[in-house]
Amino acid sequence: MNHIARAKIKEGKTVLGIELGSTRIKGVLLDDQHTVLATGSFSWENKLEDGIWTYHLEDVWRGIQKCFQELRQSVEEQYKLKLVSLGGIGISAMMHGYLVFDGQDQQLAPFRTWRNTMTKQAAEELVELFAYQIPQRWSIAHLYQSILNQFDHVNEIRYMTTLSGYVHWKLTGQKVLGIDDASGMFPIDLDTKTYDKEMLKKFDAKISKYNYQWKIEEILPKVLVAGEEAGTLTKEGAALLDPSGTLKEGIPMCPPAGDAGTGMVATNSIKIRTGNVSAGTSVFSMIVLEKQLTKVYPEIDLVTTPEGNLVAMVHCNNCTSDLNAWVQIFRQFCDTFHINLEMDQLYEGLYQLALSGEKDCGGLLSYNYVSGEHMTGFTEGRPLFVREQNCHFSLANFMRTHLYTSLGAIKIGNDLLFREEGVKVDVVFAHGGLFKTERVGQTILAAALNTPVSVMKTAGEGGAFGIAVLVSYMLWKQKQQTLTQYLEETVFADAQSVTVVPNAKDVEGYEIFMDRYKKGLAVEKAAVDAVK
Repeated sequence: MNHIARAKIKEGKTVLGIELGSTRIKGVLLDDQHTVLATGSFSWENKLEDGIWTYHLEDVWRGIQKCFQELRQSVEEQYKLKLVSLGGIGISAMMHGYLVFDGQDQQLAPFRTWRNTMTKQAAEELVELFAYQIPQRWSIAHLYQSILNQFDHVNEIRYMTTLSGYVHWKLTGQKVLGIDDASGMFPIDLDTKTYDKEMLKKFDAKISKYNYQWKIEEILPKVLVAGEEAGTLTKEGAALLDPSGTLKEGIPMCPPAGDAGTGMVATNSIKIRTGNVSAGTSVFSMIVLEKQLTKVYPEIDLVTTPEGNLVAMVHCNNCTSDLNAWVQIFRQFCDTFHINLEMDQLYEGLYQLALSGEKDCGGLLSYNYVSGEHMTGFTEGRPLFVREQNCHFSLANFMRTHLYTSLGAIKIGNDLLFREEGVKVDVVFAHGGLFKTERVGQTILAAALNTPVSVMKTAGEGGAFGIAVLVSYMLWKQKQQTLTQYLEETVFADAQSVTVVPNAKDVEGYEIFMDRYKKGLAVEKAAVDAVK
């Protein structure tokens, strides 16, 4: 038994980070040296109901409770202690979407996740109104689309937030949000570190004819930056998190954060000229900018770091879902012929084989569009595989094709940043399921971005680790120490990482593949139109 860790748990020198991802809710318990002491998790999936990608709020709490229960049991088994108190707690979750409540705190409409692409008219009108990129998944786009659709619930809205903001509100009673997550709800003024006042006024003027009983600023959460306190766990919140009644109330909580912000923290990529890519069900890149972009790009969103610095975000709805489905097909093949392989072995073998495939995938093409993909103009998707008659149809090329296409849409957005805007980046840090197999996902991403790609050991814990670090920063930072300094000097001072430098032939092959990918979008469109 680790007696030092046991003493820290007993003394409350620990922080808990919980992140609600698209397929898993994960909890990570860290000590004051940022060492992982215990973890817990719960698997879940979004549902497509009445054309809306959603999660039910009762599933949110069931998942959080199961995750915390597993973590608590791990603590009891490892350290022979009950988890009674903590130094602090942080909540992170998928950004964006639409969660609205009335004056009695009742949910007014189904939760719309980031995955929904139903706000095209609203987003386009808001881009024109603000002269600022407003993606379809942003909360303000969902709100305005509800207004355009004349939904009855809109007049009853008294609070609108993100998933992390919702969970934090129920645990603390505080209607607040970290600036990184808030920047995916409504544009942020980088000087004031809150919502842009002029854009708030423009929005209110735009909807004035509807005579709603609220102004936009009144229904948005208060914006906080990293390091600020965001309330404490209430008695009701403690019961929600831990129905066993063991956990005490009064635990400090940091500002709730989005998965993009915690990904930046978990990979130490909040400095200018650094970036990170998170690749799982969806994929997004975050590049911290030296200056504003010269114009509005529909493919590039502007958000912030948890400290409030400008970030170019390229977000794509689809990444590994179709790839994982193909791996499951191979698993069924193995089961049919009684070939005993664990899933980790199957992924490892297939991914490593992909690296031996031809650099341009030998004439194969696929699209991983399980849902719509705004980067290429699709409101719906159909997973699709197609090949030339005289292609080199091998398993290696097949797997390489699906790895390439997982990053195809995000490459389009980043090519705009690097080629049109001349954005410079020194290194990109990668995290998420695509990078679990050593070097494979890194090699593909390095070729896609033509940039060195690093994977850190802590990246395996992802956003749950990142939000736990944000809690520790709030509790244990030195006076005047910035988050960037805290990460450099304290959290990642001795961090180990593996870096892959782009191979020129891989880069060239990826470009050939992307030419085929762009031309083949007409085939994907035909599939959407024909396959209902």
